[in-house]
Amino acid sequence: MEFRHALVTGGGGFLGSHLVKRLLDGGAHVTVLDNWSTGRIENLASVSGNSDLSIMTGDVSDRLPDVDADIVFNMACPASPPDYQADPIGTMRTCVLGTINVMEWSKARGARIVHASTSEIYGDPLHHPQREEHWGNVNPIGPRACYDEGKRAAEAVIFDYKRLYKTDARVMRIFNTYGPAMRAEDGRVVSNFIVQALSGHPLTIYGDGSQTRSFCYVDDLIAGISALGEIDKQIDMPVNIGNPSEFTIKELALTVIRQVGSSSTINYSDLPIDDPVRRQPDITLAKSLLGWNPTTPLEVGLADTIRYFRDQQAIA
Repeated sequence: MEFRHALVTGGGGFLGSHLVKRLLDGGAHVTVLDNWSTGRIENLASVSGNSDLSIMTGDVSDRLPDVDADIVFNMACPASPPDYQADPIGTMRTCVLGTINVMEWSKARGARIVHASTSEIYGDPLHHPQREEHWGNVNPIGPRACYDEGKRAAEAVIFDYKRLYKTDARVMRIFNTYGPAMRAEDGRVVSNFIVQALSGHPLTIYGDGSQTRSFCYVDDLIAGISALGEIDKQIDMPVNIGNPSEFTIKELALTVIRQVGSSSTINYSDLPIDDPVRRQPDITLAKSLLGWNPTTPLEVGLADTIRYFRDQQAIA
């Protein structure tokens, strides 16, 4: 499917801005809706002169713009713990009311929806690797619940709309993603480590560093999102989008130090409440359904990301 006009909520964010650029490259007109709480207008600077790009300020939990789009990519929501925990009620509002607004908007127009859910759905997983059939192990009253449970509620909203109204909605469960356009202060582990290493400061590991994550380079992830939006068939369950290569946090820290050429040491701190111990996607469904598979090795993606942060330091 080729999109004539795509609406991207949260289009000024890390992932949203990369998606906007890919859609523009594919010939679509793109409308961005962002409240700029974590998104940045400079993320779209390279395409700001494109006549096919429209940028609007607004909040998905209030209303969506009256534009004639044939697909909406719902990327709106803070995704790093410091951001979503700073305004937990606002995060829940974005997840639930925002998703209801997206579904109503799409139902009225017959538009396709691609919704950004998260691997946080699985909580501290009881199964490894994580498959879409797993229901998760989430603390519903913990400090991360505004995001974890907000995203779980959003999935419930979407699948109720699919059952009631036959809405063409797809849900992607995004696993840890990194790359250029990350914010230095966003609190995610890759950006934290790179900024600390470039500054010569100790890298902070929470816990003993044996916990694992699976890191997907942003270009690979955006290719998966595009494939999920383009496939012309009903999809009746969420789809994991992430890189199944699993690394310990200590392995990541040592790799960043080596690639930066830094003299940084490692400091250890207490593990945050409800921080998952292991995280690795099973992407069998994405491979079979979308023909998608991430191809960027961690060291290659890290080199691009480190270069981006070095350039940002030079600009500053």
